[in-house]
Amino acid sequence: MFVVAALYHFAHQPDFAAKREALKALCLAQEVKGSLLLAEEGINGTIAGPRAGIDAVLAHLRADPRFAALSHKESFAERQPFQRLKIKLKREIVTLGVPGVDPNRRVGQYVEPEDWNALLRDPEVILVDTRNDYEVAVGTFEGAVDPKTGSFTEFPAYVRERLDPAKHKKVAMFCTGGIRCEKASAFMLGEGFDQVYHLKGGILNYLEKVPEADSLWRGECFVFDERVTVDHQLAPGHYTLCYACGLPVSEAETGQPGYVEGVSCPKCVDQYSAEQKARFAMRMSQRRAGHREEAA
Repeated sequence: MFVVAALYHFAHQPDFAAKREALKALCLAQEVKGSLLLAEEGINGTIAGPRAGIDAVLAHLRADPRFAALSHKESFAERQPFQRLKIKLKREIVTLGVPGVDPNRRVGQYVEPEDWNALLRDPEVILVDTRNDYEVAVGTFEGAVDPKTGSFTEFPAYVRERLDPAKHKKVAMFCTGGIRCEKASAFMLGEGFDQVYHLKGGILNYLEKVPEADSLWRGECFVFDERVTVDHQLAPGHYTLCYACGLPVSEAETGQPGYVEGVSCPKCVDQYSAEQKARFAMRMSQRRAGHREEAA
C-alpha cells in the first residue's frame, strides 16, 4: 500500500525558491512522487510513496520552524497514484488572483468536522462549496450552494455578484483539504463579511472523522491524483479520469458513445481533431506500458 499525503501550510517564506532542490532530492531518494507547490506564502500539494518515504519528507518540511505546525491528511492506494514528481515555484500556493489576500494575517473561523453538522442546521447559515463545478458534480454537502465556477479565480466575482454582507450574515464554506477556504475566507473578511466559517481539514477530514451514518456528505469526493475520487471510507471511488479533457467520468458515462479510454469522453468527444485523438491514443498506450512495467 502506498501512503497518499495531502498537505498545505501558510507561512511567510521569502526564501522559498532556495528550498526546491533539497526537497526534490529527498523525494527522489525516498521514492516519493506527486505534486508540490512552493510560494512565498507557503506550501501545498499531494505526495505518495512508501510509509518511510512520506515520513521522511514530512519530517524534512517540519524541521523548518515556520512549518513545524504543518498538518496533513492520509489515505492509501494499492499502486502509486502519481506518474512523476513535480515541485513548482508559484506566486500563490492556491491561485485566487486577488492581491493582498493573505491567510497568514487572518482567516475565517475553523469548524471541526464533529461540529460541522450542527453549524449547517443553523437556518441563518448559507453553505457555499468553493470547489470547481466538475468537482461539485461528483459529490457535495446536502444543501450546499454550487457557485458553478470553472476555476478558483472565478470565486471572487461570484462573491461580489451573488453574496451580500448585509444579507448573508453567516457564511460556511468547504473544499477538499481546507486550503481554498483559507484564501476564500480571508478574501470574504476583506469584503466585509463578518461571520465566515470553514471546515477544518476540508472534506477529507470530515469523511475520516464523521461516521457515514451521521454524514451530510452526498456522493464521492474528487481528488487530484489517479484515484480520481474517494468514497466515505476514503477508498478509491467509482469514477475514472478522461485524459483528454481532464474531467471525471462516471461508470455510466464509460458505456456511452464517445467514450474511448484515454482518448475522449461524452463531455469532450467533439472538442478534438482526429490528429489530437491519435496523439491521445498513443499517450494512453504509453501509460499502459508503464503500468505493466511497474507490475512486473
